[in-house]
Amino acid sequence: MRGVFFIFMSLYQNFFTEFMSAVSEANRDIDEIDLIAVSKKKSSDDIRKVINFDHSSYGENQIQEVEKKWVDLKKEFPSLKLHFIGGIQSRKVKAIYSHCDVIHSLDRMKIVKLFSELETSHGLSKDYFIQINTGDESQKSGLLLSEADEFISSCIENYNLKIVGLMCIPPFDEDPQKHFMTLSNMAKNFNLSSLSMGMSNDFKVALKCGATHIRIGTKIFGERP
Repeated sequence: MRGVFFIFMSLYQNFFTEFMSAVSEANRDIDEIDLIAVSKKKSSDDIRKVINFDHSSYGENQIQEVEKKWVDLKKEFPSLKLHFIGGIQSRKVKAIYSHCDVIHSLDRMKIVKLFSELETSHGLSKDYFIQINTGDESQKSGLLLSEADEFISSCIENYNLKIVGLMCIPPFDEDPQKHFMTLSNMAKNFNLSSLSMGMSNDFKVALKCGATHIRIGTKIFGERP
């Protein structure tokens, strides 16, 4: 077990050095960037190893994993912030609202209405991102570019949700910069200050394009099973 801990220590420290260098190269302020450690498919013990570095922001993309790991982890470490970054099924909205602090993937009005009803009845204010499918990929979640402006306007004007920003995942085989800039310009049009974009393979580009939330999995936790 001691050897496993040192592997995690090396992974985390190596990435954090790389991250700090990328922040400096992008001429950004570290305090304006939320580094989300994406712990999907990783055990509670793996997560605790990263918590030992005082890392406080985590992401999951399946509510089943949230319920399996994070109910106990949040009791043990109540100051941790949990981000939900996966696709949202309407029947899972209540559980996501109950267990997660930030939701990154609003993309259907039915989901927006369900979260809005929960906010009204429970009085707990979460932070929300709207997911944009900047590559208009049929297999990917998120709003098509042609639908985005109307959807964003409706969310901001008609519902009691704290919409803080936009999220995207660029097509794997395309230059991510154009997608990040599309998202950045769209956010500016609606005076939204937060951009959830950039993962292990493209976070350096995302930082240069204004990312405020980057989602890092394998570079922190290693390869998934």
